Amino acid sequence: MQLDDHAEELASDLGVDKEEVHADLENLVSYSVPVDEAKQSLRRKYGDGGSGGDDATPSAVDVGEITTGDGNVTVTGVVLTAGTRSIRYQGDDIVIREGEIADATGRIDYTAWDEFGLEPGDTVTVGNAGVREWEGAPELNLGEGTTVTLADESVDADYRAGGDRDLIDLEAGDRGRNVEVRVLEVEERTIDGRDGETEIFDGVVADGTARLPLTDWDPHSEVREGDSVRLEDVYVREFRGVPGVNVTAFSTVTPLDRDVDVSEGAPRMSVGEALDTGGIYDVAATGSVVAVRDGSGLIERCPECGRVVQNDQCRTHGPVDGEDDLRVKAVVDDGTGTVTAVLDRELTEDVYGG
Repeated sequence: MQLDDHAEELASDLGVDKEEVHADLENLVSYSVPVDEAKQSLRRKYGDGGSGGDDATPSAVDVGEITTGDGNVTVTGVVLTAGTRSIRYQGDDIVIREGEIADATGRIDYTAWDEFGLEPGDTVTVGNAGVREWEGAPELNLGEGTTVTLADESVDADYRAGGDRDLIDLEAGDRGRNVEVRVLEVEERTIDGRDGETEIFDGVVADGTARLPLTDWDPHSEVREGDSVRLEDVYVREFRGVPGVNVTAFSTVTPLDRDVDVSEGAPRMSVGEALDTGGIYDVAATGSVVAVRDGSGLIERCPECGRVVQNDQCRTHGPVDGEDDLRVKAVVDDGTGTVTAVLDRELTEDVYGG
């Protein structure tokens, strides 16, 4: 069913102008609101508390059976994680809950637009949850028409409930994670945020397994260089190809009375293993240089931002008097995979004896 068909159906049921309904529906869908949930929202907006042909309670399905083509589903599973953060939706700040639910057949992400009291370890039955596609996979959307009840029987889910993880185990898209880390670097920056100029903390944190970039969107005074802290309810977003730890106003930062052990060296992996992680911040690998890519050798950089200058032009600052620099973009192969290693001036001089 196309968006125009949904709009025509709604307009007919509600007795309102189709073009107005279509514009509202298109706006909601553009914000990744599932069509069924958007239709229910518009029914409430235009004074019809019902949901037309969507009144029937969806039949129960296993998590592993849910596809992006499903409309609404009912599912029973264990809440693995439950994180909280604020998003900007149609000009308003909305607090959402998000995490994972699992049963014996698989696990699935969820976003709750209302407060349902979900806690890690709870076994719940989620009724009439919408399904949307998020990054190529189905995700449950829990809205006003959704019911959540504690299940009478336990569910056999072979997944770890709770948010505690080592840094090496974090993946982009994780929500409601807890980590114990040492703050290696931290600096305050001013960015152009959604409400204008915003102060944030940028830095690097580490434990015994890995090092990862950190962003604290609501700077916590407990995040200090050299200190060990427990970060609760953080989410993970890709940052320059690697997982980044994101701390928000809903996160809890607790100083630890012990030092978190930090690995002195980068974890050693084959190139193939490093690639399989999907992105890793700090790694040591050994291989042979099989090629040198274009853009190697003597280059010029913008004195303002450090970007490479071409024909005396910086993409950000326009005509500039570039500063000389040296780099090598080497293709490294160890038999399990290939990566491009970018060597700065110092490393290039070490390799070539300059």
